[in-house]
Amino acid sequence: MQHEPTRRQVLIAATGTLGATALVGDASSAAKAPPETKKWRIGLNTSSVHADGDDAVVTKINAAAAAGYDAIEPWVRDIDKYVKSGGSLDDLRKRIADADMIVPSAVAFFHWLFSTDEKWTAALDEVKRAMEHVRAIGGTGIVAPPAGPQDPLDMPDAGRRYRKLLEIGEQIGVTPFVELWGFRETVNRLGECAGIAIEAHHPRAGIVPDIYHLYKGGSGFDTVRHLNGAFIKGFHFNDVPANMPRETISDKDRVWPGDGVAPLGQVLKDLRAIGYTGVLSLELFNRTYWKQDPVTAAKTGLEKMRKVIAESGTE
Repeated sequence: MQHEPTRRQVLIAATGTLGATALVGDASSAAKAPPETKKWRIGLNTSSVHADGDDAVVTKINAAAAAGYDAIEPWVRDIDKYVKSGGSLDDLRKRIADADMIVPSAVAFFHWLFSTDEKWTAALDEVKRAMEHVRAIGGTGIVAPPAGPQDPLDMPDAGRRYRKLLEIGEQIGVTPFVELWGFRETVNRLGECAGIAIEAHHPRAGIVPDIYHLYKGGSGFDTVRHLNGAFIKGFHFNDVPANMPRETISDKDRVWPGDGVAPLGQVLKDLRAIGYTGVLSLELFNRTYWKQDPVTAAKTGLEKMRKVIAESGTE
């Protein structure tokens, strides 16, 4: 004998059907419109090319534009030099916008982490000025490496100091990120950078890792897989040459992506797996590359980046 289903049974069945639809989706419509793969955005950290003169930042922006980069990561000291010589921040902003590039971050070296009260106050003044310049050219972020003195790390204090930078950044519209520096005696490992950002207890806190610094500081290339992609606010991309011990390797020894022995393909796969969707920024200090015309060097770097990405199968 069959019974009519109760109202409760009908509701449960309906809920199950809706739930399955929400999880699986409409197979026919999914087949017609597969999700689009988000391409990596590639940026040029302006340390990768060389230019002289007060307008060096303009030369580097033009080189990135000519090569076809999606983003540019300028150095604040180059911007300052340009402004002091009479250059216009509005002009820099227009050049970048006309090239359809973004400025996800800029590089500065204010002594924020280890300092006395007097130097801390001076550092905050420098932070504000640097952030205002970055914002004026359309930038949204600025890296905060552990520049200056190297005292023993007090993690809670470091977190409080970083939080202060974040609060200043909220007022100006530019977010600071803790940058990994593997050659330092302290804050040279990814875990320390992450710890400082966590101790800030701020929703915008984040870090900027770097292939070279992951190797130099001994963090290892596999450590990024333990992070949430949203916690990484930028990623500096380069390669390390063969037979170069991390104890002796230096900034100038970085080579084009793909010309070294770092497992770049696996790093890209790990970044995809954890949900990182930010910019891959080419950052080199190779004196040999600096001898090249800025446009030539910028184009070479972009081609090398694209080749590594294509071979990784992440795009």
